[in-house]
Amino acid sequence: MANVVAETVYGKVQGETVDGIHSFKGVPYGGPTGGKNRFKPPTPPQPWAGVRDATRYGMSCWQPSEGRIRTGVMGPYGIDYMGEDCLVLNVWTPGLNDQRKRPVMIWLHGGGFITGSADCMPSYEGQALAKTYDVVVVSVNHRLGIFGHLHLAEVAGEEYAGSGNAGILDLVAALEWVRDNIATFGGDPGNVMIFGESGGGAKVCTLLAMPSAKGLFHRAAVQSGSALRLRQLPDATETTRRFLEFIHVSPDRLDDLLETRTDVLNNAWMVFTRGGTIPGGDQSAPVVDGTTIPVHPFDPVAAPTGGDVPVIVGTNKDEATLFLAIDNLTGRTIEYDEDQMRKIIAARSRRGTNTQLLNDKMDDIIATYRRNRPGASVADILIAISTDQARVASIRLAERKAAAGGAPAYMYLFTWESKAAYGRLRSAHGFEIPFVFNNVDQPISLFRGAPQRFKLGAEMSAAWVAFARSGNPDHPGIPHWPAYTTDSRATMLFGDETHVENDPAGEERQLWDGII
Repeated sequence: MANVVAETVYGKVQGETVDGIHSFKGVPYGGPTGGKNRFKPPTPPQPWAGVRDATRYGMSCWQPSEGRIRTGVMGPYGIDYMGEDCLVLNVWTPGLNDQRKRPVMIWLHGGGFITGSADCMPSYEGQALAKTYDVVVVSVNHRLGIFGHLHLAEVAGEEYAGSGNAGILDLVAALEWVRDNIATFGGDPGNVMIFGESGGGAKVCTLLAMPSAKGLFHRAAVQSGSALRLRQLPDATETTRRFLEFIHVSPDRLDDLLETRTDVLNNAWMVFTRGGTIPGGDQSAPVVDGTTIPVHPFDPVAAPTGGDVPVIVGTNKDEATLFLAIDNLTGRTIEYDEDQMRKIIAARSRRGTNTQLLNDKMDDIIATYRRNRPGASVADILIAISTDQARVASIRLAERKAAAGGAPAYMYLFTWESKAAYGRLRSAHGFEIPFVFNNVDQPISLFRGAPQRFKLGAEMSAAWVAFARSGNPDHPGIPHWPAYTTDSRATMLFGDETHVENDPAGEERQLWDGII
């Protein structure tokens, strides 16, 4: 390990070199976000003199985790320390000031729009991708929850325009930092890919709909996080009015919010939203305000601003096991009765779901999934249906991207099953992440008894890197990956035997027509 110094437009940063890869952590891409800057669009970093230490990760935004570090099948995860000034990013690169133009891959972390950070999981480390494929990897922290998405414009006036989208405007600022600085780190600002999983995928979708982000990235990958629609303006405004009433702050006294301690404000938001989400919709999410985000990302059609950006999109075969299969306290498999199953299916409806039609077709949906899975338990049927509520959203994204023309969409389905937790989680939400990052040598229980993980890690990571380089994920290690069309519905299945299928589970896909 050795120290290394790079110069950004705001000042010098000292990182470290490990196994030929230079890493810089906690590098500011934006200015302070507290006090008078709270709820406002991001400002540029304040320049500094001398050399700034960049050998440890920066602050994560305040969130429900309360700083607890936990462990699971994917290793230790959680938030180390939190603060309001969280506009920092991390860079891994094979070269500095070498005039090389490497593809830049910018990772947007999961956790919806209320939790997570760029360093909350070991799978997010960019070292292996940078070393194996000669690319530059960047990961980003930004404002979340009330600090990133309290829409105040209709309540408090023009001064707070964009407040409901402050967290996503942070990501635009990070993309601008990459444009202005990444050449120093050996990257090509004209060849930038954004990719993210779960909430990170939703952030990718949102950026595809933002005029201010146009031209700042050139490829996009949406992993298990297809956000077809965002919050509507009236809903966001009503939430804000109710929250101000809840904390006894009148609209003409909003300065009180700027002076409130961050932990107090965050905790009040958590109580008000019952942990971040009010039943009926995510209240800590971007809003279609007509300006920063003029239209929904993919409803009723693909937003025109992302028309020239090719997209990889997909999900995992058993997404819902992470949320439904195991009791987090006892580790036991949860069993459900028929009535519980129906209630959960209805409750897990995504934004944009026709709930009346879902209820009308519930019997047919359950009967079809049961017929295609002889001997399956109620829990198995519930997991399959809940998983497809996410999968079909990804299919809608690919359909609308293909219909728009301009740039292709490539569909995948991750089918590899982990033996962790006695195999109960199968191919759960998030399990593809270490394969995309080629972080498959980590000693975590996810990989127990799975020597084939090295082959699959090479297949997936090489596909994402090929896509970053050219906008096409084909590479010699996998079969030809055709673009998605509604005629063939070609889908790459990444698993023990990676292969292409046309319209996998097509009968079940068709059940959701008109519902999602």
